[in-house]
Amino acid sequence: MSQTALRLNTGSPISPSPLIRTLSSPSPRTMSPRTISNLSASPSSKTNGACSDRFIPCRSSSRLHTFGLPDKPSPVKEGGGGANNNNNNNNNNNNNNEAYTRLLRCELFGTDFGFSSPAGGTKGLFSSSPVSSPNKNMLRFKTDSSGQGAGYSGSVLGQDNGLGSESVTPPKPPRKVPKAPHKVLDAPSLQDDFYLNLVDWSSQNVLAVGLGSCVYLWTATTSKVTKLCDLGPNDGVCSVQWTREGSYISVGTSLGKVQVWDGTQCKKVRTMGGHQTRTGVLAWSSRILSSGSRDRNILQHDLRVPSDYISKLVGHKSEVCGLKWSHDDRELASGGNDNQLLVWNQHSAQPLLKLTEHTAAVKAIAWSPHQSNLLVSGGGTADRCIRFWNTANGNQLNHVDTGSQVCNLAWSKNVNELVSTHGYSQNQIMVWKYPTLSKVATLTGHTMRVLYLAMSPDGQTIVTGAGDETLRFWNVFPSVKSPAAVRDSGLWSLGRTQIR
Repeated sequence: MSQTALRLNTGSPISPSPLIRTLSSPSPRTMSPRTISNLSASPSSKTNGACSDRFIPCRSSSRLHTFGLPDKPSPVKEGGGGANNNNNNNNNNNNNNEAYTRLLRCELFGTDFGFSSPAGGTKGLFSSSPVSSPNKNMLRFKTDSSGQGAGYSGSVLGQDNGLGSESVTPPKPPRKVPKAPHKVLDAPSLQDDFYLNLVDWSSQNVLAVGLGSCVYLWTATTSKVTKLCDLGPNDGVCSVQWTREGSYISVGTSLGKVQVWDGTQCKKVRTMGGHQTRTGVLAWSSRILSSGSRDRNILQHDLRVPSDYISKLVGHKSEVCGLKWSHDDRELASGGNDNQLLVWNQHSAQPLLKLTEHTAAVKAIAWSPHQSNLLVSGGGTADRCIRFWNTANGNQLNHVDTGSQVCNLAWSKNVNELVSTHGYSQNQIMVWKYPTLSKVATLTGHTMRVLYLAMSPDGQTIVTGAGDETLRFWNVFPSVKSPAAVRDSGLWSLGRTQIR
């Protein structure tokens, strides 16, 4: 078994820290309390049939009691007495201020809200401190728990705690995703062809890459590289796909063949024909291997029977470039260069669903591991949209325009998020939350279309490949037990290694 050198770019570029904008609101204006005088009209001002130019509102139905007024002392009037009366005025200031505050509360809110504690503050289980700083709000709206039909109160006694909106828990900050890959591998002869599928990561942590006429295996734990096969000068690798157990790997060739290899012993198990031209996409279920070709057909292969294939699915009018089995093996989704997304079941010769909303080739397909019958697909350059489908009824649930050609989609098994890779014109990698479709991160680094995507068995790392002949490893998803920020694993060495 020959060894080949795969060059590893070392330095892990430092991720730029995100720009955080702090929006500071201006300090509220300081408001001096009003002096209430002559609240009751004199009898002489009342005449029968006369209309007054003053309007005194009835506050019985108002909600002024829901505003927290500060217990700020009223200003002492100047010039009220001589030098002999200063001591008496100073001694009586506190009493006068307390009386004024009690009167103000009684007039505005009623007698029930006019009683004060000896210290001058309003009685309650959670009493707020007096507003003495100009940075505090003079009027602060509180939850009205006294109205009819109030569902519940935040305090034990059914009274509001006086904290208002300040007690609301702030939203959780978004999860941070490293903006730079932690590992970059050179992959010479990695083709820039939208319709091929040349990268796959097994459940046993082995990465398979099709380079020209050869397939190479890279073991993630040891960085060891093994040459699996060489198809020779007259053939080439068009697709690779591991079984779900990760011990066998299928290889689609330019001549329309499908080969099955034992990945642990690097030994070919079987070669199956049936396609007239290149086999660009493969998909394993638990027992069936499906292959899609430029000849527009999908063949179902069963290694337990001697024939090359057990059934043929005819429905696409152009090359089949996307193929994925659902997690329960009940449905097969296929995408083609005819802009169609078809859904088949195990026994049908005709598609159950024909979804034609895409306006470009459909290569990117992924089934949700969190919700049954949830399928996501992406369109090519003329479409640029990611669309979500309910395959139980064929309804489109949602869609988003990404602005670039959608090349691949993969759903995280740890959190309800998915990753998409793109081509023209931004060549970006995007992480999305579902069902809000908010962007978690946008990653850049590839200089050409990001045509290939695979996910590590632990669900935390993805590898992307492009026509720039590089493979880049990104930490984008959290682990199952820890939903905190993604951290670089010690498994990945930052030193230069040789793959090819």
